[in-house]
Amino acid sequence: MATHARSRTLLFAQNFLKHPKMIGSLIPSSRRLIDRVLCKVDWQKARVIVEYGPGVGTITREILARMRPDAALFVIETNDDFAEYLEKNLRDRRLRIVRGSAVDVRKILLMHGYASANYVISGIPYTTMTEEVRQGVVIATRDVLAPDGAFLVYQFTRVMLPYLKNTFDNVQEEFEPMNILPAQVFECAN
Repeated sequence: MATHARSRTLLFAQNFLKHPKMIGSLIPSSRRLIDRVLCKVDWQKARVIVEYGPGVGTITREILARMRPDAALFVIETNDDFAEYLEKNLRDRRLRIVRGSAVDVRKILLMHGYASANYVISGIPYTTMTEEVRQGVVIATRDVLAPDGAFLVYQFTRVMLPYLKNTFDNVQEEFEPMNILPAQVFECAN
């Protein structure tokens, strides 16, 4: 198990060095950050969950461990190394690994027979995106959420806050200092 953790961390770091604008951090999220984000999920009602940018599956594994046996988890990844790693190392019938962009979340869900998601979880580095793509992801996410759904975002800056507040009726903000780097956590709902 320790060997798998080391190989995940090494793959993560290598891809950060290759694609620093696509990956927000040199190392995966801390346990404290993962728990702060996932405590906002009502696991009994969560039937469809989407994760943007799963990387090496640090949060993905925790979602799978907590979610219902009849739920579905879609992870959308643009990095081929990470997608390949997940395909080889995460085997769960509830998991769908999709190589693509978060902007296409509605199309991805519809292709798999789902109209909406209860939760969308995202740690992708919005600050490195063009404004058009950043807004596109936020709007696409709002449009795909179920009426009582939530968009859970963790970032290392507050840059996303105006975009989230302009798109969602209700945005709650928290801070998690026990992560490298310390992180902002936003819970967004309509």
